[in-house]
Amino acid sequence: MTRTASLLNDCFLHDKDRLRHSEVLDLLKERLTTVAETEICTLSEALGRFLSTPVVAPRDVPLHDNSAVDGFAFLHADYLETGTLRSGPVIAAGDLADYSLGKNEAARIFTGAAIPDGADTVAMQEDCTVADNQITVPPGLKTGANLRKAGEDIKSGEIVTRPGKRLRPQEIASLASLGLSEVSVYRRIRVAIISTGNELLEAGRQTSIETGQVFDSNSAMLLALCASLPVTVSRLGIVPDVASAVEDTIARAAATHDVILTTGGASRGDEDHVVATIDRLGKRHAWQIAIKPGRPMTFGQIGDCVFMGLPGNPVAAFVCFLLYCRPALTILGGGDYIEPTRFPVAAGFTIDRKKPDRREFLRGWLTTGESGPVARKFERDGSGLISGLRAADGLIELDEETRSLTIGQTVSYIPFSEFGL
Repeated sequence: MTRTASLLNDCFLHDKDRLRHSEVLDLLKERLTTVAETEICTLSEALGRFLSTPVVAPRDVPLHDNSAVDGFAFLHADYLETGTLRSGPVIAAGDLADYSLGKNEAARIFTGAAIPDGADTVAMQEDCTVADNQITVPPGLKTGANLRKAGEDIKSGEIVTRPGKRLRPQEIASLASLGLSEVSVYRRIRVAIISTGNELLEAGRQTSIETGQVFDSNSAMLLALCASLPVTVSRLGIVPDVASAVEDTIARAAATHDVILTTGGASRGDEDHVVATIDRLGKRHAWQIAIKPGRPMTFGQIGDCVFMGLPGNPVAAFVCFLLYCRPALTILGGGDYIEPTRFPVAAGFTIDRKKPDRREFLRGWLTTGESGPVARKFERDGSGLISGLRAADGLIELDEETRSLTIGQTVSYIPFSEFGL
């Protein structure tokens, strides 16, 4: 394995009271670096992994000119002279014989078979007439028709894919077409998920619930969100609001993980020990972000372990994970950060007044209107309503300059698929 660079010291420090959304992303992209080691894995294990070294094609794909159809291969100049050609050899896909055509000769050829010497065009079999070993080809066929050239897909020496690229089935198919069976990727970074709070219950282990208690949904949600990334997750359970227990859990997690994710429990209350623990063990920076939902976040580090403290409300935690934690985990794990595509659509709702200088992300979906797609939003905006996430297929983004919204006005829509969901 190859070890990559360590984190910058104090990488989350900034000098603003409140950060805009774009400033948060700029800071993450500027300050964070890959911490994952590299390893070799088979193509069958490579799906979703981040490539660590460039892949250069050792040969052309396809290796030889070949037929795109079942038909007849011949020299176009001969075809122009007579339109009728003499029947020659039969060439099947995978046939390794070295064929060469004579004057006015056509080879019976099948899809994928190598084009013989002396041929530069293929006619589809259903367009041709065969009688008495003579093949009549209709007029109008262009030179090179129905022929796939050597290197048409990939040329020898071409960089097929670069470091930081997340390997999809498409890339794996290209690598396999080069004859590769394994590839160098970044190791899955190790992520610890910690829940804190005396009020939390673990679903499944405890079935009864009393007033003042809640089942821990955030850690289950974070575990599911991490599943769309090449990471290895340890769910460390619920830690009670006891200073020694919180510090011991976080210290152990920092020693064996690359990232710690928590939700809630990061205020200055007497029973909130996460903040004090990060301050004792490492460095912590509370960020006020000009967004809704999810204004307060905590970023920090304990040595080379990154700490990300998400808001406690499920909707805020979900949105902040997609917007900030997902990019951070991608960069730390060796991947390229790719800005999610925003689609301009018409709003199907109104907003009388929106707070200025704040970016908002509403939960919504698209319907089909008379003039194209229309964005609909969940009727209630509470950041504790998981039902809004359940109903939505994406985020409706309102930028800092928007003050109000009328029906038909253009808004930006980000499908959850842009975040791998």
